[in-house]
Amino acid sequence: MMNPGLQYPIFGPEIQCPHCRQTISALTLTDTYLCPRHGAFEANPKTGELLHLQSGRHWRRWNGEWYRQHTHPDGIRFEIHEALDKLYTQGYRATRVIIAQRYQELMNGYLERSTPWRSNSNQSEANSARLYGLPVEFSPDPSEEPCWEVINFDLEKEPGVPVRYPYFRLFE
Repeated sequence: MMNPGLQYPIFGPEIQCPHCRQTISALTLTDTYLCPRHGAFEANPKTGELLHLQSGRHWRRWNGEWYRQHTHPDGIRFEIHEALDKLYTQGYRATRVIIAQRYQELMNGYLERSTPWRSNSNQSEANSARLYGLPVEFSPDPSEEPCWEVINFDLEKEPGVPVRYPYFRLFE
């Protein structure tokens, strides 16, 4: 007799669609989930990723939330911009952006860098990276904090409370 758990992809018989959060079912004896609105998602048991077959977008899950894994700086910049807009509409203001270290090389060319006007300016302040006018830091190593293998960024808001943004929650 076959183990019923082996009939489903690695995430089980049902998941929430990373796009619309609707509960979607796995196709039995495959590694695929099917959303009526967004099409097929294939689970990769080796990487723990979910691949949207139509767009090629990759997703990973942390604490039950799906996070899109970006391959282009515009994707993560768009996600941060949308999160800043949402935070603002909730009446908060972001004070800092912490971006996952795995995106540092990808983002370096897109960060604003201030240059000193005078030679006696504070060098660390003068070379600080900014995005949308906010100071940018990169996360600790994922070996220290494993969530940074999956999540993309945190926004620190007044009064210093970090807010994590899974991609799909931006469009509620």
